[in-house]
Amino acid sequence: MSLKDRLVEDMKVAMKAKEEGKVRLSVIRMTRAAIKNAEIDKQVEFNDDQVIEVLAKEVKMRRDSIEEFSKANRPDTVKALEEEISVLMEYLPQQLSEGEIRQLAQETIAEVGAQGPKDLGKVMGKITPKTKGRADGKLVNQIVRELLGS
Repeated sequence: MSLKDRLVEDMKVAMKAKEEGKVRLSVIRMTRAAIKNAEIDKQVEFNDDQVIEVLAKEVKMRRDSIEEFSKANRPDTVKALEEEISVLMEYLPQQLSEGEIRQLAQETIAEVGAQGPKDLGKVMGKITPKTKGRADGKLVNQIVRELLGS
């Protein structure tokens, strides 16, 4: 079953669950709309990899919002965003741990022969496709910078 089909099925289940599935239903509807809009923009039917990219982008937007709402002392909104992220994470592939990201970064640095901070672009260009949808880009960038000594 494709991710888009799974979203449709889960949306039906959430609709039947009424009150218990309210947040879930809302998140699935927003996600399906984001996928549909991206498909319209690119004028193609998305496969699972492209759907994962949209899901990862949705998670990233919410994580960025959590930072802002935390600074603004809005715990109610932060809690709601965290609930939304937990729903979205169910549809993303298993996330890489920090140790796994570090290992992958070390392998990539060795593969491209990176010597220092000036090679950050080369390393990120190689590692990003490997971590797409499986790790937060900020964390990957932070680990690579740390390993390159910048």
